[in-house]
Amino acid sequence: MKQTVFCAALAGVLSASSLFAAGPNQLSDAEKRAGWELLFDGTSTENFRNYQKDAISDGWVVEDGALIRKEKGAGDIITKNKYTAFELMLDYKISPGGNSGLMFLVTEEYPTPWRSGPEIQIQDNVDGHDAQKAGWLYQLYQPPNDPETGKPIDSTRPAGEWNQLHVVIDPKQSEVNMNGVRYVRFQVGSDDWNKKVAASKFAPFENFAKAEEGHIALQDHGNEVAFRNIKIRDLSKDNAVKNPVDSELGVKPVLAFPNLKWKDWEPVDEKGRPQSFRPIVVTHANDGSGRLFVMEQHGVIYSFENKPDVTESNVFLDLRNSVKYADRQNEEGFLGMAFHPKFKENGEVFVYYTEVPGQVSVISRFNVSADDPNKVDPESELEIMRIEQPFWNHNGGTIAFGPDGYLYVGLGDGGSANDPFNNAQNLSSLLGSILRIDIDSTQDGKNYAIPEDNPFVRDREARPEIYAYGLRNVWRMAFDRESGDLWCADVGQNLWEEINIIVKGGNYGWNLKEGTHPFGSSSSLNTQVIDPIWEYDHGVGKSITGGTVYRGSRLPSLAGKYIYADYVSGLIWALNYDATQKKVVSNESIPSPQMPVITFGEDAEGEIYFCIVTNDGNGIYTFAAE
Repeated sequence: MKQTVFCAALAGVLSASSLFAAGPNQLSDAEKRAGWELLFDGTSTENFRNYQKDAISDGWVVEDGALIRKEKGAGDIITKNKYTAFELMLDYKISPGGNSGLMFLVTEEYPTPWRSGPEIQIQDNVDGHDAQKAGWLYQLYQPPNDPETGKPIDSTRPAGEWNQLHVVIDPKQSEVNMNGVRYVRFQVGSDDWNKKVAASKFAPFENFAKAEEGHIALQDHGNEVAFRNIKIRDLSKDNAVKNPVDSELGVKPVLAFPNLKWKDWEPVDEKGRPQSFRPIVVTHANDGSGRLFVMEQHGVIYSFENKPDVTESNVFLDLRNSVKYADRQNEEGFLGMAFHPKFKENGEVFVYYTEVPGQVSVISRFNVSADDPNKVDPESELEIMRIEQPFWNHNGGTIAFGPDGYLYVGLGDGGSANDPFNNAQNLSSLLGSILRIDIDSTQDGKNYAIPEDNPFVRDREARPEIYAYGLRNVWRMAFDRESGDLWCADVGQNLWEEINIIVKGGNYGWNLKEGTHPFGSSSSLNTQVIDPIWEYDHGVGKSITGGTVYRGSRLPSLAGKYIYADYVSGLIWALNYDATQKKVVSNESIPSPQMPVITFGEDAEGEIYFCIVTNDGNGIYTFAAE
């Protein structure tokens, strides 16, 4: 794996990231807003007691902000409170050869807690004495096999390093994640569960995992083990997973162009099957024409007059014969477009699409027809860049011109899960990066050139196109037209969604981290990464859709705020970020009927639009004051 020393441009951002990421035994601002609570604050053991005792023994001590099973005879400890459904995060550090465990739904009728409460194993996976590894649900469930090794996935870090265990226990569905990697999902009491219990050593205990309410236990297995950052969200409470907001804004979504018809588009195809309309980009040409442009993911760009009562659209470019899109592989297709900053003079428009038959991303330049300013000449295509993709998902696809006149390209890590080829941390791969290229020049036989101040141009092992890296799936990115900052939403995998402000040479952590949290077995201790300015967990939403900083005039309450959404939960927010303090001031809710937003855009005046997939073509919205 290629690691590169940070450039000087990052100094300010590194200090900024520490303002967001909470220190040990603290809740981040995002966690507080989303309903998390501390079970251990780094100083007090008041939330714990020994099993079948009224207090905690002297064998458990607090040192350097960690709760440590230190002395022999410390005994198993349990939470003072009982829980029916909960979400738990904790960091643990095991001693060499050590063993411990975390149990749930523990009751106190047996001499030991493991006879009632299922145990998630915690141990040193290298020199530990148990064949069942850390993160396994002891004797019941283990993670799937790694296709490369044929052995169960192991995402734990070595003895002496901190690991993060994330657990959801809920009657509907439970799960275990080790350092962000999902090990298993299960349902207590299901037929599958009961079969596994019947085949285990727990079968003789009739009350094993039968309680509807129980304690959480940390095990004394005779070895030193340390815990910190023990955080819980009680899922049995009303509104347990809170929308992580400070207030609600007085704006609402409204159809932007309710009477607009898409030229030559029908809600059913030639075989009479429903046909979706997927507006993936909304933008303008900055040419004074008053037009808006909508890119539809199947391969068409439309243009129309930017008026609320507009009825007719024009086909600006039709590439359906070249673009690969299928609903079952919906991260491919026509994904990005950008007008040259001098479009009014040169008529150049750039697009990013998946080429037929798929898994190849193409960035091309087209020219407006000499005979019709409302048409692109389809024969004018000049291929700028071709990028092979190992899988169909995580293509990114945003292309945008920066204030410097260069073209920026947002690429995902290549797809599948866990970044199996470690593309995002490999500077010899373009994937998992944001590229920056000069499309007004050519160089070394390519139809673009490398800006001389790109951060890795002097690194012979790095691709010089790379501007920033360590990204999973950029969806989407946009420049703030006032500050010039590049905002990027990065879609998470199992647990966290994030927002980054991109700087030259920055490493944004994937796949060593997901958000501010560890991911996988590779240590990030010796790698400098930039934390996101904001994150939210998958209890809140599961697929972030990045937007833009609002610089329009119609909605003063949105001024200067970053508007974004979550595709799965349908929530829409406005993030208020203080660039001077490098700190999120507030996250505000924009009320909406749970809309699955797939993209945001803006017009020449900075007014904002967002889109959803529809079967009737009415998928472009804007905001209006209540």
